[in-house]
Amino acid sequence: MAAPSHIFLIICDQMRADCMGIAGHPDVKTPYLDSLALEGTLFSNAYSACPSCIPARAALMTGLSQRNHRRVGYQDGIPWEYDAMLPQRLNQLGWQTECVGKMHVHPPLLSCGFDHIKLHDGYLGYYRNPQKPYWQHQSVHDSYLHFLKQRQGPDADVNDCGPESNSWITQPWIYDQASHPTNWAVTESIRSLQMRDRSRPFFLMTSFVRPHPPFDAPAEYLELYRHKALREPAGSDWQASGGEDDRRYDSRYGCRDTEVRQLAMAGYYACITHMDHQIGRLLQAIQAEGILEDSIILFTSDHGEELFDHGLFRKARPYQGSIHIPLIVRVGKNIRSQQQPAVCTDVVELRDILPTLLSYAGQPVRDTDGVDLRPILEGESAQSRNFLHGEHSYGEMSSHFIVTQQDKYIWYSQTGQEQYFRLCEDPREQHDAIQEPGARPRVEQLRSLLIRQLEGREEGFTDGRQLFTGKHTKKMLSGHV
Repeated sequence: MAAPSHIFLIICDQMRADCMGIAGHPDVKTPYLDSLALEGTLFSNAYSACPSCIPARAALMTGLSQRNHRRVGYQDGIPWEYDAMLPQRLNQLGWQTECVGKMHVHPPLLSCGFDHIKLHDGYLGYYRNPQKPYWQHQSVHDSYLHFLKQRQGPDADVNDCGPESNSWITQPWIYDQASHPTNWAVTESIRSLQMRDRSRPFFLMTSFVRPHPPFDAPAEYLELYRHKALREPAGSDWQASGGEDDRRYDSRYGCRDTEVRQLAMAGYYACITHMDHQIGRLLQAIQAEGILEDSIILFTSDHGEELFDHGLFRKARPYQGSIHIPLIVRVGKNIRSQQQPAVCTDVVELRDILPTLLSYAGQPVRDTDGVDLRPILEGESAQSRNFLHGEHSYGEMSSHFIVTQQDKYIWYSQTGQEQYFRLCEDPREQHDAIQEPGARPRVEQLRSLLIRQLEGREEGFTDGRQLFTGKHTKKMLSGHV
């Protein structure tokens, strides 16, 4: 069994785990991702432990838990001072490392060990502030923006369709399809593939901004869904409070307008199918190069999208739409000794990607919080973990959760609210079983797990015996990263 000569890490932004045909979604069409999963392994219980862009990507790049990479919420402008990120480690092993698309690190264009970066982070208001240093402004450092302006004129911008970058408002792409950032990411990835140094093993990270808003797929993709009767968002007996006020716009919440919801869902699904077809372009290029069976191809997302489930929109909360992510790994036939398992139900997380890929690259590591998934991918009876602790600092909605293959416990640190869901029976979390007498022993068990996870944390969430409500939360834990 040979080591891989090529690793392709394909990551998107804000894609739910259930939004693939292979995952059983009744509406979303993803033929290329479905094919990739059928030839590889679909991890059906993959999660993002801190579900927003920056902390999720820190977990992927470092292999650390949020406690150890210290990003427990979303905050721009904090330097990435890690010295053992995935591309750095591969680079030290002699790999050529390339990135196309979103990185969302600070400062912009920090190499993180990549030999070369073609950056596009989407619309980030933090890097459009005129008070920022000139070189940090997106108009300077974003490769895609330079491409778009050269193609469509100097006034062209990523938000020309109208919707902003956290909006459910949907509008088709107004330029030609080849100018779309999703197409651009694959076009530049194929170019990097073709121009690689063929004397070295090759690592390419293709990082899409979509299906993160704006929902601006080309019109032909929106037409696939806009007039179709789509599955309704998950309702529940505990519907989230504070949202669905049609008199105001707040993108953290949903809305009662069924036409707006229908169009937003159509726009989200359109972005996914558009991306899927572009992933197909990349897969065809890999095959045309004759390297498919010498490659590892991994597809995932940084976090999900609530998409109006329980009256919510966006991410950062502890519900499945937000934390449950796709993870597909295809190991080429020349690398593996036997057929991969089709589906793995173990609880896995973004931090597991680094030790897994480094294991295949010939450098097993122990200085991470992740689990090497290679034994699972090679058909051995290894198990990753029994549970996962996740969290997100989010003001009054700050929360922690413990999730297993069967169930989930949630604790809101500012209010003390607790929830309990039997995911094996209720995968869309439509019934909160926290008050059921029969659930009490299990809730106490999961609460105890959370207490153990939070012992010693600087916020003072627990004394080791009970949880304390109302403690001050942080987005970044103190100390040196």
